[in-house]
Amino acid sequence: MPPTHTFNDTVVRQFALMTVVWGVVGMLVGVVIAAQLTWPELNFGIAWLSYGRLRPLHTNAVIFAFGGCGLFASAYYVVQRTCQTRLFAPALAAFTFWGWQAVIVAAAISLPLGYTSGKEYAELEWPIDILITLVWVSFAIVFFGTVGQRKVRHIYVANWFFGAFILAVALLHLVNSAAIPAGWMKSYSVYAGVQDAMVQWWYGHNAVGFFLTAGFLGMMYYFIPKQAERPVYSYRLSIVHFWALIFTYMWAGPHHLHYTALPDWTQSVGMLFSLILLAPSWGGMINGVMTLSGAWHKLRDDPVLRFLIVSLSFYGMSTFEGPMMSIKTVNALSHYTDWTVGHVHSGALGWVGLVTMGSMYYLIPRLFGQKQMHSLKAIELHFWVSTIGIVIYIAAMWIAGVMQGLMWRAINDDGTLTYTFVESVKATYPFYVLRFIGGLLYLLGMVVMLWNVVKTVKAGSAVAVPVPGSAHASGSASVPNAVAHA
Repeated sequence: MPPTHTFNDTVVRQFALMTVVWGVVGMLVGVVIAAQLTWPELNFGIAWLSYGRLRPLHTNAVIFAFGGCGLFASAYYVVQRTCQTRLFAPALAAFTFWGWQAVIVAAAISLPLGYTSGKEYAELEWPIDILITLVWVSFAIVFFGTVGQRKVRHIYVANWFFGAFILAVALLHLVNSAAIPAGWMKSYSVYAGVQDAMVQWWYGHNAVGFFLTAGFLGMMYYFIPKQAERPVYSYRLSIVHFWALIFTYMWAGPHHLHYTALPDWTQSVGMLFSLILLAPSWGGMINGVMTLSGAWHKLRDDPVLRFLIVSLSFYGMSTFEGPMMSIKTVNALSHYTDWTVGHVHSGALGWVGLVTMGSMYYLIPRLFGQKQMHSLKAIELHFWVSTIGIVIYIAAMWIAGVMQGLMWRAINDDGTLTYTFVESVKATYPFYVLRFIGGLLYLLGMVVMLWNVVKTVKAGSAVAVPVPGSAHASGSASVPNAVAHA
């Protein structure tokens, strides 16, 4: 039985380490499918290596394995420190780790074999969906139970974002995954036609909004102040940011369905809320960046802080680009092109990836009794390799996307198409090569991180951190200070 006077960091360590492992795996699959789009013969004629099967494996691996493990690790670490108490129901917390790894392994087996519901970011079949539900309900019990037994009256803003992400993802998963089983690994959605599309993109966009935004903003609001050793720039702005973002995001999904069978007024509502969303998104970005007021010089020497701050730059860029692409006249050009792929990856690689890596670089040495990672130079190398990779990737996709949109709608005087589709594919080829190179650089950065983590863990050992206020607490560095506003 673990002592009750120390934080329960075992599950945090497990999730933090698996974040790095799954990051390498997920990004490796991404590089493989980028290579297949450039050189199609690389599927070797093997069905389970085909692009159509590996692509959902890539998205699930980077979102739910890499991103999900990072969110679990961060939420469990932050909620204990800011509430000054151990995790509620530690056995349930352990179940969330092993259950989540089982979900990831089940996805890695079933998706290449062709078992899929065909829903974007929700491809997993119904038995796996049930396990996801059990893990997620357990996560909610552990998280909110910990908040409920907190030793401080205040609930720090990071926990508001983590809490909203947990509740919203539960709702999204239950509604969108409602299906009628037709065998052990086959089911049919309870929705049909345009209703199915509407529910799917309500889920799809809010998976971005809550899983890939709200959760990672929880990371941002804790780890940037801690790493910078500065208080949050404006605590009032953080609360306004929270409520504005949470209310607005839910209604933006229809912008994925412009120029489809979805009623025109619904498309317009999605566009309107997408444009409104720019304000709270940039409010959060500005709050994070301005936290460095008086400490900008730290960016010169602190590569971990650089990861965290540059991630906010990509967050700001992506949340400007998204509302712009939701405008119907812009969407007429961008829809179905690689511009959308560039937009997604500026957010995924730039925002989600970098803030997760920065947070893990903060967490892992502390979890293993080290002052810092084994090699700061390796972190520096990782930062520059990844950033260059991101820029090459998204610039290639932006150019390719705009070019595709213009070629597809170019017409001759007699009304015939100027270019065939094959001609647009041929023109896109050089940009697919660049995408592959950018993705390869990003993967190499992740491999450097894995090496650095292995070295750090080998040099250290798991440490028991006292809970503030307990008889064994000695005013150690684990006690949250004014920086975290805990």
